[in-house]
Amino acid sequence: KFAKALVAFVGLNPTIHQSGSSVSARSRLSKKGNATVRRALYMPAIVARRFNPIIKTFADRLKKAGKSNMLIIGAVMRKLLHIIYGVLKSGKPFDANYLVKNT
Repeated sequence: KFAKALVAFVGLNPTIHQSGSSVSARSRLSKKGNATVRRALYMPAIVARRFNPIIKTFADRLKKAGKSNMLIIGAVMRKLLHIIYGVLKSGKPFDANYLVKNT
């Protein structure tokens, strides 16, 4: 629950912008949060998208679904924020094989 609040605090939560009866607009990042944290997550998201095997498969799955590059980077930034929150909450060091072991 708090991870979602953290994502909203940073402004990486998707929101739908609509006016009146027009609801056909695509959702985009709210950007109502801390721009410094978003800026700090941007380059790590690009690097993780290329070199982290778990995030790379996640990004490839989004690419196959026809998502744009900026949407994929936003989703990777959000996933990195969830990973950071999990590491800080558990107090354990990051284990890249954690998802592989627990699925």
